[in-house]
Amino acid sequence: MTDRFRGRPKLPAFLQRRHTDEFAAAPYTRRDRQVIAQVADDGPRSARRTAHALADYWSGRTGTAAGLLSLNDAVGGRYFELPSEAAEDAAAADEALGGDQLVIDVQTHFVSDRREAATGWYDAIQSMYQSMKPDWWGGVDSVTAYDMAEYLRCVFLESETAIAVLTSGPGLDADRMLFNREMAATRELFDRLGAEGRLLNHCVVHADIAGEIEGMERELESRKPVGWKVYTMGTEAAGGGGGGRGWHLDDEATGVRFLENARSLGVPLVCAHKGISQMVPAGSPRDVGPAARAFPDIDFVIYHSGYEFPSGEAAEEGPYRQETADFGVNRLVKSLRGAGVAPGSNVYAELGTTWFCLIRRPEEAAHVLGKLLLAVGEDNVIWGTDSIWYGPSQVSIDAFRAFQIPAELRDEFGYPELTPAIKAKVLGLNAARVYGIDAEAAREKAQSDDTAWVRAALAEYAAAGSPGR
Repeated sequence: MTDRFRGRPKLPAFLQRRHTDEFAAAPYTRRDRQVIAQVADDGPRSARRTAHALADYWSGRTGTAAGLLSLNDAVGGRYFELPSEAAEDAAAADEALGGDQLVIDVQTHFVSDRREAATGWYDAIQSMYQSMKPDWWGGVDSVTAYDMAEYLRCVFLESETAIAVLTSGPGLDADRMLFNREMAATRELFDRLGAEGRLLNHCVVHADIAGEIEGMERELESRKPVGWKVYTMGTEAAGGGGGGRGWHLDDEATGVRFLENARSLGVPLVCAHKGISQMVPAGSPRDVGPAARAFPDIDFVIYHSGYEFPSGEAAEEGPYRQETADFGVNRLVKSLRGAGVAPGSNVYAELGTTWFCLIRRPEEAAHVLGKLLLAVGEDNVIWGTDSIWYGPSQVSIDAFRAFQIPAELRDEFGYPELTPAIKAKVLGLNAARVYGIDAEAAREKAQSDDTAWVRAALAEYAAAGSPGR
């Protein structure tokens, strides 16, 4: 990697060191650098052959195909099923990466343009990028565009997402990315402008903070959430301020009281952030199994599926084994097994950030997806992207469509084949069921949408700022 990259667009998105507010991107491995060197060398020639500027090539399907093919070469297997010509032939790339599945993204974000939020989030993320970028990487001064305008572009204009769920990180202070009122106001704006049903919203509950559980009824009446978002690491540990120290879904003082209230209010959908926690005890999904068994009438969507980042070249989860049962997604598998929660029950594994970070590690992706499909069942793995942190979500959609668990891993570990039917379930049909969405109506709405409402939303945003601020 040399100065030949200076000033040029930097690779397909999944080969870039992108991250969210919740983690710093892991360093490149030797194999990452091998793949990057290959696509960087081949990219300019392929872009010329497709008559595209290099930036457009990398952001389009042919560039995605080139990156996925290079990953196959690096690992010596066909994890991504697509022909070599897809790297330079748009029709071949569309054939391999396209599809007509209903796409429902249950984890999306943007940052309010409130002064405290915009300043705090943009400064923090900008400094993180600056601290980890290579010396030769220029052009990051404006990398942090996370406002509603960017949200509309990444989620609705440049991806096939039919319905998105807007959610937020925790926080009681003025620098929180989105308050519950802002999420609800954004949904109301979209509904009013002609996109009724295309955006749903959570309400975040800081169950470890006095008054929050009692306030859920008021939030339900005024915000109309489809589910409750919780961060069991505690408000402070999750970066939100406010002094929470962490709690568990199955502890009597906080978790059980919160779950009983969610059930009594008639919104029995709990979306719990688990994983991406730097292994703090309360970030573990070890409490998911016991809570799901005690509350069989509540659906638990486990955001990130308990995934944690590897700490070195060889630090992978791999298959589920007793010696690695206390790391990452394996913790969720262990919790469900220990509590006797069977596949197809009331626990759902959500893929936001997890899938994006696994794309360039396809062997690990095969194990993580395989383990989740066995643990929760093919009807209970749910699509999410953690947009807009990684740019337009189409890249992640396309990579998932092309991905396959190789036959040798299926034979050895009993993982299922990723059939078209399973992929359709994961990309949208499973979320439609658990979120109470009419799948056919959602498909028809998205297909007939002329996106005029996006222009109207942008105009209102330019005139008045973020909804509900």
